[in-house]
Amino acid sequence: MPAVLGLDTSNYTTSAAWFDGTRGENVGRLLEVPQGSLGLRQSEALFQHVKRLPEILSALKETGLPDTLDAFGASTRPREVEGSYMPCFLAGASQGQGMASVLARSFYPCSHQQGHIAAAAWSAGRMDLLDRPHLVWHLSGGTTELLYAQPEGVSVRAEAIGGTTDISAGQLIDRTGKRLGLAFPAGKAVDALSLQAKKRESFSVKVRACEFSLSGIENKMNALAQDGAAAEDICWYVLECIIRAVETATKQALERYPGLPVLCAGGVASNALLRQRMTRACEAVFAPPRFSTDNAMGVAVLTWRQHQEEQKHD
Repeated sequence: MPAVLGLDTSNYTTSAAWFDGTRGENVGRLLEVPQGSLGLRQSEALFQHVKRLPEILSALKETGLPDTLDAFGASTRPREVEGSYMPCFLAGASQGQGMASVLARSFYPCSHQQGHIAAAAWSAGRMDLLDRPHLVWHLSGGTTELLYAQPEGVSVRAEAIGGTTDISAGQLIDRTGKRLGLAFPAGKAVDALSLQAKKRESFSVKVRACEFSLSGIENKMNALAQDGAAAEDICWYVLECIIRAVETATKQALERYPGLPVLCAGGVASNALLRQRMTRACEAVFAPPRFSTDNAMGVAVLTWRQHQEEQKHD
């Protein structure tokens, strides 16, 4: 069975994955972020990726990486839109192109967002979504977008139809974590604390045409912390506000696109409360938490699909 290799070097994680059309494995490692920081400069992220890729690839080999790889792929930009660029993606893109060139194999680029969509669809057992229109929430450290996705050849094209107009859900969660002295990224810790909340208050974020702002929630979060509110109650407040906004925006989108399935991708999509509520609200499809966070699995899936299509025409 032919197998391919995919690489993803996002602003938070170095990852590599292989895929053979049915099975696959991903190995990833978070970048090292100093305590109290909210991320890294692009130059530092790029340096860490370049330094880490050899060990990530060595670890991937131990997962049963096939001896023969027929193609290579990498995420080369954040989104599939004009002007989308981040230097950190150069690490994976240059490594993938180099290996493909030396071994006389094809190289297939994609966007980080396309990779998230493909990883979520494959790991949720819903590869059929890549071949039909659907709605996607891309909820990550830097992105909170509601997308209308449709097939584009064997890949997927995603158009933003909603989401935040200012800070992302992931940024709000990480800023909450920083305010509470939690390690970065703060998603897992904020999630766990929220489940211990005793005072479960929230605020209905105004949602218009599937868009909303989260900066007011950040201001309220800071005010709660200033007033000495319990950390678990603050975490509940923040997550509940995000979830209610996402639920409302999804409802509005489904009025425009009735009957479309809803796929949730990105690190924030691993949140337990969000998964529970969105499943109940619209039977949303979620990736397992392992494939919700940044990973190269979707890049490998798209690489395999593109390579298979190319082989048909040779």
